[in-house]
Amino acid sequence: MKLTIYIDGACRFNPGPAGIGVWIVDGQGKTLAEISEFIGQATNNIAEWSAYLRALREAKKMGAEEVSIFTDSQLLVEQVRGNFKVRDERLKVFWRQAKQLQEELPGFKLAHVPREINKMADSLAKRSVEGKVKSK
Repeated sequence: MKLTIYIDGACRFNPGPAGIGVWIVDGQGKTLAEISEFIGQATNNIAEWSAYLRALREAKKMGAEEVSIFTDSQLLVEQVRGNFKVRDERLKVFWRQAKQLQEELPGFKLAHVPREINKMADSLAKRSVEGKVKSK
């Protein structure tokens, strides 16, 4: 199965209430999942990495043979590729988990896309945060 996944992390203040958005589509463009999840208090980087890990886990669970993940976070892409060092100890935990999951997924690809192309994941991430902030 070929999957295309768009991800985003959102944070109100930094750190502050945070959430993730993950939009998964199959090879024909059919939506398989829309994930909008509040993750508690976090930084924007933790939210981005949380969305990335969730995408990898979902791809593995769905039995993806080929997976392309798109994000508007250039920092995340560069850290995953090893071009930027992951310095924050909390993020290193995410990095190690992601590294292992990536190895378990054949045909894996991660790429940066402009924010306009990532609107659905952005909307899902923001929705998860707004729902929690308004309810306080």
